Amino acid sequence: MSGERIIDRANLNGIESNIRNLRAEIGVVAQQIRATDHNVQVVHQGVVGAQQRLDQLTNEFVAVQQGLDDLTHEFRDFVRKDILFKELQLAETRLVKIRQEIETNFGHYNEVRRRVTGILQAVDVRLVKKETIENTTEEHMLAAPRYWLAPCLIALAAWLNDNKELAERAMMEAISRNDEKTALFFALVTRRGSRYKASRQWLDRYFGLQDPQNLEREIIVLIDGFTNGIFGPEARSQVGKRVEDWIEELSQRQGFIEEQTKQWRAILNAKQRKLDDGAYSFLRKHSSTWPQLEASMMGAKLHTILSDYFKDILNQPILPHASIAIAVDALLDTLVSKFDDEELPLRRDERLQQLIVEESGDRNAAQNRFNLEKVLEKKVSFTQLLTNFATNPEVSQASAATQKYAVALSKDWIRQAHDDMTLDNRMNVPEKIQIEIDDWSGSTVNGDNESELLEQLTKHVEARRDADLKKLRHKIMHWAGLAVGILMLIAAIAAPPLLFLGGGGIAYFFFKTYRLRKARAKVTEEYKQFLQQCQDMLRAVLSDVVDWRNDYGVEDGHSVLVTQLLESVTPEHYTFSSYDSARNVLKS
Repeated sequence: MSGERIIDRANLNGIESNIRNLRAEIGVVAQQIRATDHNVQVVHQGVVGAQQRLDQLTNEFVAVQQGLDDLTHEFRDFVRKDILFKELQLAETRLVKIRQEIETNFGHYNEVRRRVTGILQAVDVRLVKKETIENTTEEHMLAAPRYWLAPCLIALAAWLNDNKELAERAMMEAISRNDEKTALFFALVTRRGSRYKASRQWLDRYFGLQDPQNLEREIIVLIDGFTNGIFGPEARSQVGKRVEDWIEELSQRQGFIEEQTKQWRAILNAKQRKLDDGAYSFLRKHSSTWPQLEASMMGAKLHTILSDYFKDILNQPILPHASIAIAVDALLDTLVSKFDDEELPLRRDERLQQLIVEESGDRNAAQNRFNLEKVLEKKVSFTQLLTNFATNPEVSQASAATQKYAVALSKDWIRQAHDDMTLDNRMNVPEKIQIEIDDWSGSTVNGDNESELLEQLTKHVEARRDADLKKLRHKIMHWAGLAVGILMLIAAIAAPPLLFLGGGGIAYFFFKTYRLRKARAKVTEEYKQFLQQCQDMLRAVLSDVVDWRNDYGVEDGHSVLVTQLLESVTPEHYTFSSYDSARNVLKS
């Protein structure tokens, strides 16, 4: 027994020695753990501080970037406005100079022009001697050696004085200077004097000089006289037949219908108007399909614009002059003051500058309008003249009656262009409308799949939430702290001081657990609010989709308004057989 006790004591001494060694080693480990924990805390604090600083820098960068973008936008807007302002000033200055140049170079023509109607009106009231008229006209012949109207003035004075020889010589000189204008001038003058036979002869001469593919611009004066009944019933039939022949001749050309349709399509398209910026605001912001939707809606709304446009033309009142003499004088004034080829280059430049002013300095828009008008060309086809009359009467010098007549003659081309535009617009309406909210995307046709899209959106947001929550979990060092804490507690059975180390490791783990739970709760709440915002946004977009589809259906249905209006128009409705009957019709 004593031997066994000796062995036990020996063993106990060894065990105690080992425990002391273990205690010492655990003390070292504890110090290392404390040092490691301290280092971990320092590193963690450093990482947190660095993350906060990084977040701060990121926010500052985003703010700077946004400010830079705003500044860039403001600068570009400033540059654009500055360019437009300078172009506007330049156009206004150029406009004044052009008009001064016209006055300087061709101002003496104005006196000749004024004399024409002055002589005719003086003869009406018989207050001026024929000799006085003859003497004054000779002076203007000397002052305007190249002007076609000067010999016409001489011929008119000689005609009034029964000087046949001088009248014929002057007419021949006028014809040599400008045959077409002279023929049209005397057609009007003889009609004013009720010389119907002579007027028809001059009209025949004028028609004989015309090529429907290359007409002079002053043809407008003839058409104006025709539509307003100036030339009487016989001439009306003559001019009407000639117009029909011109259109028939032009229609035989290959590609003519397509060319007219294309031209009218460009003109009609130019009347489109941008949608209000506040229209369909959610759809505008959250759909990549919006540009197509906007173009389709603008095309649909064009039907009403065109219907109102042509109604305004066809329903505008025509106020005839008090007498045939005044009516012819107005046409003569247009002929002699608006269509001189020498002034044409300056008139073109004047028109372009005027368009730049109207477009507030936008030269490109003005140039596009100028190219589309083709009003100030020296020679154009008859159909181009009809287009000019219908769309730019104030520039082409067409009367209201002529504008109506031009629309009536062009109705088939207008309707074809409108039908083609309508068909293309309907074909370009998107079947599916894409929706993008944050990083989620979906699609709808009519906005009636709200439940399906809400489910998709919810799953997408929840997947993002779950992914972010997954990142908020214990890291290795957290589990290491827990493991060391448990080991220290076990070791504390033999070495009670280790109890504090074990408790600290476990406390560290549960503290991190608390922080993670709090962070996860915050993320969950944020995603809950975010999901609600996304769902509300989706409902608003779908509401816009429903409104867009309904509005498009209504606007597209207005296409029949244009078709019905054009079908009811005939050229005969907008011409008068004589001036007197025209006055009677317009008064009734």
